[in-house]
Amino acid sequence: MNIVILGAGQVGSSLARNLANEDNDITIIDTDKLVLRELREKLDVHTRQGHASHPDVLEQANVNDADMIIAVTNSDEVNMMACQVAYSLFRTPTRIARVRAAGYLDHPELFSQESIPVDVLISPEQLITDFIYRLIINPGTLQVIDFADGKVHLVSVRAFHEGPMVGHAIEELSEHLPEVKVRVVAIFRQGKAIIPNGKTVIEADDEVFLIASTQHIRTIISELRSVDKPYKRIMIAGGGNIGERLAVALEEGRYQIKIIEKSSERANYLAETLNKSIVLEGDAADEALLIEENISNVDIFCALTNDDEANILSAMLAKRLGANKVMSLVNRTGYVDLVENANIDLAVSPQQITIGALLAHIRSGDVVSVHSLRKGAAEVIEVIAHGDENNSRVVGRKRIDLQLPPGATIGAIVRDDEVIMPHQETVIEENDHVILFLSDKRYITAVEKMFQVGAGYI
Repeated sequence: MNIVILGAGQVGSSLARNLANEDNDITIIDTDKLVLRELREKLDVHTRQGHASHPDVLEQANVNDADMIIAVTNSDEVNMMACQVAYSLFRTPTRIARVRAAGYLDHPELFSQESIPVDVLISPEQLITDFIYRLIINPGTLQVIDFADGKVHLVSVRAFHEGPMVGHAIEELSEHLPEVKVRVVAIFRQGKAIIPNGKTVIEADDEVFLIASTQHIRTIISELRSVDKPYKRIMIAGGGNIGERLAVALEEGRYQIKIIEKSSERANYLAETLNKSIVLEGDAADEALLIEENISNVDIFCALTNDDEANILSAMLAKRLGANKVMSLVNRTGYVDLVENANIDLAVSPQQITIGALLAHIRSGDVVSVHSLRKGAAEVIEVIAHGDENNSRVVGRKRIDLQLPPGATIGAIVRDDEVIMPHQETVIEENDHVILFLSDKRYITAVEKMFQVGAGYI
């Protein structure tokens, strides 16, 4: 696929790294010559220096031959204008834009062929808010991902010694929970992926990825570790777009919410806008303020400012002062390992979340969603099976007969409203939503080809 990426920031660069290894022809446009040179030296990509929305720059980048443009510059307006130019002058088939401002997103009627021709809108702030919200409503999880309109979840959990299943084989899980639909799709042990079978023994400190129906998540977590009490008292450091959206979402539940915001103007705005949250003007790294606000009684502290260093330091301080759980938003990938070794319970990477949403619209075949796991090393995808036995490699075939690539496993199948944990004899039917886990994302192209319908395939 011929793809032009506009913007070589964190998301654009990471996306290029993901796509350059998958037999795509990638061109990146940015104004920063040094960043482009670095990408060109590290990746098999083309680059073009210039303003992403200028027609002459797009023409030099061969947008007229592109299958898709992905506009992820730091400017909403540049992203939208670039899509307009690509459509009006070059008829680029697919146009994806990152748009952050709620003022635009609140008016979806703006984005149409007659107005601003953007095919897919990506709102990082909303994606990140949803991600954090799922972690809060599912205490004890490291990652929670929805599939099939929320019918199925993929959950990542750290196994602890007190978990009943720790030290036992996976096949015993069905004996512990005979009425629960669950499948362990992967285990990461000391950083290495293990594709489990029934005889695989779960060990303490394993990161276990499992797929289950939504209503069974809490029960399954209790088999791997002591279950955290539902969070009630929540403190948010940073009242920006993400902090505000998270507070709005949490206000619909029975949570006690406090927001610490440094800007006086922003704090006043939040106090007037939010209904139930307490807004405090101050510095989240102010020890006296945290103590005064009873940080030791907080169930989870969420550091969500735009400053990585401020997030990390305030989260570490909150943990030292007695917060039960702490979470930090971390934009720089180089900081993620640092955070995980710094007594911070959860590190949230905005770029990995955003890239997953972008990949869902780039993958070939009818891919519904894509999510990066383990800092991008692994992926889980939801794909719809189409065709019949004559033109599909999967429809009408048993799971045991599918030639899945190494490290790939089918975790669940959603058929209409039924969630199926497939066994070897399970036959895939047309329109099944198939959720696959790939411990090595290098094989994603092979999986995509499996689910493509070929006119002459028999």
